[in-house]
Amino acid sequence: MFKKLFTLALVAVMAFSAVGAVASSAPDWAEYDALIAEIKSTTDFVNREALMHQAEDILMGTGALLPIYYYNDIFMAKPTLQGYYFNAFGTKFFDKATNGDSTTLKLQVASEPDKLDPALNSSVDGAILAAASFGGLYTYNEQGELAPNFATGYEMSEDGLTYVFTMRDGLKWSNGDPLTAKDFEYSWKRAVAAETAADYSYMFGSIAGFPDALDVTASEDGKTFTVKLSAPVAYFLDLAAFPTFFAVHQATVENAKGYKDDAGKVVSPGAWALEAGFVSSGAFMLQDWKHQESMVYVKNPNYWDAENVKLERLEFMLSADDVAVYTAYQAGDLDFIDTVPPDQIKGLLNTPEFFVVGQLGTYYGIFNVNSKVFEGMTVEQAAALRKAVSRLIDRQYIVDSVAQTGQQPANSFIPAGMLDGHGGVFKQSDADFTYPTEDGYYPIAPSVEDAVALLKEAGLEVGDDNMLKTPITLTYIYNTSAAHAAIGELLQQDLAQVGIEVKLESLEWNVFLNERKAGNFDFARNGWIADFNDPINMLEMWTTDSGNNDAQFGR
Repeated sequence: MFKKLFTLALVAVMAFSAVGAVASSAPDWAEYDALIAEIKSTTDFVNREALMHQAEDILMGTGALLPIYYYNDIFMAKPTLQGYYFNAFGTKFFDKATNGDSTTLKLQVASEPDKLDPALNSSVDGAILAAASFGGLYTYNEQGELAPNFATGYEMSEDGLTYVFTMRDGLKWSNGDPLTAKDFEYSWKRAVAAETAADYSYMFGSIAGFPDALDVTASEDGKTFTVKLSAPVAYFLDLAAFPTFFAVHQATVENAKGYKDDAGKVVSPGAWALEAGFVSSGAFMLQDWKHQESMVYVKNPNYWDAENVKLERLEFMLSADDVAVYTAYQAGDLDFIDTVPPDQIKGLLNTPEFFVVGQLGTYYGIFNVNSKVFEGMTVEQAAALRKAVSRLIDRQYIVDSVAQTGQQPANSFIPAGMLDGHGGVFKQSDADFTYPTEDGYYPIAPSVEDAVALLKEAGLEVGDDNMLKTPITLTYIYNTSAAHAAIGELLQQDLAQVGIEVKLESLEWNVFLNERKAGNFDFARNGWIADFNDPINMLEMWTTDSGNNDAQFGR
């Protein structure tokens, strides 16, 4: 999932100035697409791991992803705040929280959210808001473990292909309407519909009939929800707890102004969630939204577990200004913040209100493989140019001087510690597999010598002084943050070693996301927090038809 503006979660980004499309330099992606399909259909889980290594080889071989480091997560919380919790995928939960004598929690998790429709969201901050105001069949508990939510449990067939979920009695939407299994049938089928254009629609690919005849059915009385899979999926309950699989209120969605045009065509699937007041189902509901400034969520009296929700209000500050957020926290105007200015981190380490927790994800840069900058190059030359940029970046220095909380420099997109799907760890339990170097796909330490060799492979002329004879100017684009700007300055220094000039450019978070998604870039900041603990989560997002395929593979 896209990493929102965590101060520590700095993702190095750059964008070449020219934008265009040159198919001849982009890798042929049919093999990758077929490999992911095989991984998702096989029942041999040992062979599945080997296939995932093959997919990782193809992905890293393109040079289109530039891993910087593996995430951890930082935040600050006042001592009065108790009972909140989080999972390894960046989602934070406040439904069980208390805040001393106050029933109001004032917090900051990001700037203006990009999407509040759970089916359309693809950011961590959006997932936090979705977890507060909607719900799935399953969720995560205080121990970070999967637990029943709108379902009380499930039964699975012996072959692992059929799940039957039993719904809780008396579930209601925030407006009092009954919430049943039929709402989940509607919502899951809506999420995979082409007209919805959900980035995460591919996550339903393991369900039989995907995408046009998704095999999910609610019983006539709405008490059970049956899902039939095309192959066993060890992480299926994780999907049932993921925001894209949350239920949405059909009447609210389809009666929203702007949802359809005069001809009856869906033109804005998320129109219903653009302002406060929409029908939801979670512990809180959005009462007020002052765009670019604040959001107020209030307790939902119709939530199934409302008696255990102690907070009456969540008041969100919407800001990407690290200094302003931290100042508000120091002044007592905020109780919880998810961003800290980089120049404050060292002094906050080991203080009782500063937290560093584990997280499963990767901070990285991303190239648009169809960019005009690669025009005239072969597939191999384009990959060599991208890899040359990667070899110039001093990852450890970025960790030590800016991130500062012990992140591990990254040598692949799939994060360290991710499980392999059959009882081991993907990068550690592979007796019959070795990476190209002892560090992974490349040495972690930067090397101008290696970068120069790769630039020459790319067909570029380099002088005896290691400088390009024809300089390249790059634009470094990033979503607004003092920390991102600091990373940009380090990149300027790293790339200047071979005569590459880096220009810095800041974009607002939602603008940045949409530009990247549309392919209006050459090289961009990116970060991905896993949605569940399996490598397929980091691999399937790059298929040709994935809404998260910002590298534009196969397009």
